[in-house]
Amino acid sequence: MKVHGKPMRSIWVEPDGAAAGVIDQTRLPHAFVTVRLSTLDEAAHAIRSMLVRGAPLIGATAAYGVWLALRADASDAALEKALTVLRGTRPTAVNLHWALDEMRRALAPLPPGQRVAAALRRAGEICDEDVAINRSIGDHALKLFEAAWEKKGKKGRLNVLTHCNAGWLATVDWGTALAPIYLAHDAGLPVHVWVDETRPRNQGAVLTAWELGQHGVPHTVIADNVGGHLMQHGEVDLCIVGTDRTTAHGDVANKIGTYLKALAAKDNGVPFYVALPSPTIDWTLKDGVKEIPIEQREGTELSEVTGRLRSGEVATVRITPEGSPAANYAFDVTPARLVTALVTERGVCPATEEGLLSLFPERRGKAA
Repeated sequence: MKVHGKPMRSIWVEPDGAAAGVIDQTRLPHAFVTVRLSTLDEAAHAIRSMLVRGAPLIGATAAYGVWLALRADASDAALEKALTVLRGTRPTAVNLHWALDEMRRALAPLPPGQRVAAALRRAGEICDEDVAINRSIGDHALKLFEAAWEKKGKKGRLNVLTHCNAGWLATVDWGTALAPIYLAHDAGLPVHVWVDETRPRNQGAVLTAWELGQHGVPHTVIADNVGGHLMQHGEVDLCIVGTDRTTAHGDVANKIGTYLKALAAKDNGVPFYVALPSPTIDWTLKDGVKEIPIEQREGTELSEVTGRLRSGEVATVRITPEGSPAANYAFDVTPARLVTALVTERGVCPATEEGLLSLFPERRGKAA
């Protein structure tokens, strides 16, 4: 994708080959700042503090974090320490664990002297694979967009509602839920996106709106609770969201508030699609509500908000009374029964175990 007309990815190897570079997403949309990650601790901090976020990008950053750790010490003990530190950064996104398992599989059998080069190579492959997966998801979901446009008689505009940020900032490039939006826009479909603000971190208002604006996609930022009203009045043609973890039976964990959008979509007959890269499938889980760990983050994310003052200064202010506690659940689980279809890099399927296995037959007999 492009920033101010310049093509780039969300993570890269710095020109000197000694560090990884990322965008500090906590500074968007008011400042575009890149950060150099040179050590394991810096990579872990970037994930934990949400300089990078989104399941696929978290996984990619963790992979480079292993490489950075091994640059300092490529011993068995150092490898295990790096894997442990990075696993502890975020609990919900399964891509993190998938990427670290991939790094262990590639590196553990090698002698220490070969590990640094192999780690850099495998981290790069994980990034390239993510880009290919997301582009494929976009191609498959574009067909759903085209069908919705046909159903609408090709009149007016195609109104898409999304939640949180599942664009290229959440992945290495293209994004998951936003990939078909970019492809539809580029293909000439008159797509318009309702962008949920996505409290408490406002990833929709801050990141999705910024992304769409950079690409020239028409969009409107709305309060989180407006979606149901728009659906009642026929102003939403389809919903599409991303996912941080999906069970073998099709339950979907995504940013808090996704479940409520799915309920409203079901009540109003609006298709509710989930863009699903295969590394986000947790084949070991059956019941998402009972089994997926839900991250609880600092209450200050809810009680405080950051924005640009009229003076141009960026400031953080408190919006709740002093002394009022805040419960900050970061994700919720949407049961499979509320999902119209899952869109993967291999195609579209029902949100069921059999649906997923039809696309990933190699998992048959191995799923939960």
